[in-house]
Amino acid sequence: MATLAAAAPALAQPAPGTPSHPKLTVASVRLDNGYRASKIIGAAVYNDQNQQVGDVSDLFLSKQNQVAMAVISVGGFLGIGAKLVSVPIDKLQIDGKNKVIMAGATKDELNHMPNTQFSN
Repeated sequence: MATLAAAAPALAQPAPGTPSHPKLTVASVRLDNGYRASKIIGAAVYNDQNQQVGDVSDLFLSKQNQVAMAVISVGGFLGIGAKLVSVPIDKLQIDGKNKVIMAGATKDELNHMPNTQFSN
């Protein structure tokens, strides 16, 4: 019976015909004219007076796989008691630091918008 120490060198050997130094390729994708959804969802939404008016809760995609609407969470505390409203994505601007701006928005205006509800 072989010991583990004696078997270890045999396990470390590459299979016959396998290069001893395989080339690894790592693909990277860089999007120069867009934003990661994970950086936008959860971001605070500010008006043009730099007042926080809500947070991006979710993004709705159209059937053409384009972001059509942003769901904004307004009010509440830590998501409890918050109201969800939808705004067209073109109402939002995203600066170079992933700061979301909705010019002219107020908490009061967003609170008076219809509720957004998710269906199954």
